[in-house]
Amino acid sequence: MIEGASKAILALGSNLGERNDTLSTAVADLVDRPEVRLLGVSPVVQTKAVGGPEGQPDFLNMVIAVETTLGPHELLQHCHDVEQKHHRVREVRWGPRTLDVDIIVYGELRTDDPELTLPHPRAAERAFVLYPWAQLDPAARLNGESVAELAAKAPDFPGLRPFDGFDGDGGAGRTADAGVAGSVPRAEPA
Repeated sequence: MIEGASKAILALGSNLGERNDTLSTAVADLVDRPEVRLLGVSPVVQTKAVGGPEGQPDFLNMVIAVETTLGPHELLQHCHDVEQKHHRVREVRWGPRTLDVDIIVYGELRTDDPELTLPHPRAAERAFVLYPWAQLDPAARLNGESVAELAAKAPDFPGLRPFDGFDGDGGAGRTADAGVAGSVPRAEPA
C-alpha cells in the first residue's frame, strides 16, 4: 500500500457508443496518475437503465478497486475529468451517457457533503454496482452488510447478466442468479 493512501471503490458505467472499449480505456485513464494505483477490476455486467428516461440502451457496468493519495474531492474531480475525456454530457439526470464514474466508498469515510456523499447514497440498492463489487471482493461490506447479500436483494438484480465481451446483446437470456454467479470469472485483486 502506498503510504498515506486510501482504498476506494469506483463504479463505471456506459450505455452509449463502444461501451466495452470506453470502460477499458476509462480504467486506464483513471489509474494513469501516479496518485492512483489499480488494485483490482471486476467482471463487466450488462443491465437495463435504472431510473432516468425510458428506452435507454442497456448499460455495461463494472467496479474497480484503487488505492489513492488523492483526497476524496480531488478523486471526484479526477473522475469527472475522465468522464469529460470520454465526452460525458450532463443534460438529463440518469440519462444515457458515454461514461459515468462514481466513488462508492473512500476508505472508511462517511460524509453527507452534497457534492460527495460517502458511501454513495444509492449503492446499497443497486445490483449493477453491488454484484460486480462482490465478484471482485466476496468479503466486501457496505454499511456493515455483505455486498453480495445486498446485491441479491437489490430490485435490479433479476435483470443483470454477465457480459460476454461482445458489445451487442451478449448474454441475452442469462441472468445473474445463483447458477450464473458461479460461472462469471472473478477478477483477482492485484
